[in-house]
Amino acid sequence: MAGLAILKHTFDLSDEELCARWVENPYFQYLCGEEFFRHDLPFDRSSMTRWRGRMGEARLTALLQESLAVAVKTGAMHPSDTRRVIVDTTVQPKNVMFPTDAKLIQRARERLVRLAQKMGLKLRQSYMRVGKQALIKHQRYAHAKQFKRARNALRKLKTYLGRTVRDIRRQIGDDETLLSVFLWPLHQASTVLEQRQHQRGRKIYSLHAPEVECIGKGKAHRPYEFGVKVSVATTLKRSKGGQFALHAKALPGNPYDGHTLATVIPDMEKTVGNEIERLLADAGYRGHNAPQSHRFRVFTSGQKLRVTPAIKREMRRRSAIEPVIGHLKAEHRMDRNYLAGEHGDAINAVLAAAGYNFSLLINWFRQILWLLLAWLLAGANPCAA
Repeated sequence: MAGLAILKHTFDLSDEELCARWVENPYFQYLCGEEFFRHDLPFDRSSMTRWRGRMGEARLTALLQESLAVAVKTGAMHPSDTRRVIVDTTVQPKNVMFPTDAKLIQRARERLVRLAQKMGLKLRQSYMRVGKQALIKHQRYAHAKQFKRARNALRKLKTYLGRTVRDIRRQIGDDETLLSVFLWPLHQASTVLEQRQHQRGRKIYSLHAPEVECIGKGKAHRPYEFGVKVSVATTLKRSKGGQFALHAKALPGNPYDGHTLATVIPDMEKTVGNEIERLLADAGYRGHNAPQSHRFRVFTSGQKLRVTPAIKREMRRRSAIEPVIGHLKAEHRMDRNYLAGEHGDAINAVLAAAGYNFSLLINWFRQILWLLLAWLLAGANPCAA
């Protein structure tokens, strides 16, 4: 299963696509430990989901460590490259639709109605037809910038949801069995009904993924992203094999960038097996809370104190982490996380970094192979050389 996880994030494949390619690709089967070519899957696709849940973030970090160990053994990276690193944060979006009040209210009512029908409760009215009409009207009025009519449609949706919630609560009464079944859906529906645009604290942006957070990174084309913040670290120096990712960790709660170093630095040193000599970051890490032993090893953009000419030259390499983040998102499944729950956020971040490193290693082995073939051809035909 570890080999399957590496292949999945190295080649940006879903579980279904990976299973289909595994059956027809002998290289995939050999990497996973098969001795003979097989024409059928020896496992079920859903077993990958259960395996990821059993392993968790801590054990899957071993795949990232293994990618770095292979890079050192093959000469793609020198061990000293891990002593000076660049760190930055990005957003790992979740596989959820863009949240609007109307959609969330409509979905919350639909889920309550379906659950009530499943449990045998007879509601006074389901609002299935009129609720759908109100949602369509709200979307059309909002698109036409007729906001007064859109607010009226939204008020209708809230009324329908409130009536459904009160009807279910009346029918539940003191029934402990029904109360345990409806406790979480009713809590979600009440939260969606009461939350406001500018309120502080946690809000629900997705009913099936309540862990989703709204994060603004100041992008003009994407002001807000819905997912979890992820810390990514790479080597400062570009190694022979490329710009390797040294660390990736999901940070739920949308913490301030500078306040993540107390957690990230010890975890990073544990992953790479080296003590960090220097860490470069952008201005978002000002006022950081790095451990006392590393307090004067962190340098941020725009910093003047303790910045020597050598550090100033190295600071020009700080933006080298941006294309690494771009590759992680575009080619290794960090742009849209399909794994459920907070543990899915953490697992996907680690596996994306491991898949990125293994893709660099594949390119490194390909270059070595071409050099070897060129050397053999030159030796076989010295006149041509």
